[in-house]
Amino acid sequence: MGAAFPSKPMSLYATIWDGSAWATLGGRYRVNYKYSPFVAEFADLVLHGCAVDRTDHSATAAACDAGAGLESLAVSAGQRAAMAAFRRGHTSYSYCHDRRRYPVALSECGSDAGLLPGRLFGPDGMKQHRRYRSTARDHRAQDDVM
Repeated sequence: MGAAFPSKPMSLYATIWDGSAWATLGGRYRVNYKYSPFVAEFADLVLHGCAVDRTDHSATAAACDAGAGLESLAVSAGQRAAMAAFRRGHTSYSYCHDRRRYPVALSECGSDAGLLPGRLFGPDGMKQHRRYRSTARDHRAQDDVM
């Protein structure tokens, strides 16, 4: 970014909010505040950006030179499939699928639809566990026993 880049150290400010009443299996796991203050550290943080006009509030990432170092940010089809499989196996709640709390889908949830299909979640956004479904073969086996 050259000379336009700030010469002083920059900082990042974040907040931690307590979502344990709804985000941790219905409040099963609560935040333990005896461990506060909570500290987060970032190492080897890399930010990509481009110089923009401070008075132009409509500037977007498209204003940057196309393809200037962004090829490393592309996610391959294999990486996308691996991430989707991981999320399907480890996500227990999805606010994108919580129709009781958010009857109208939130704007950031549009791109998430393919990664976490709605059939995995109930109307409260909690993951539905697969239930055993009997098949015709199971019924025939029971009839043979009797």
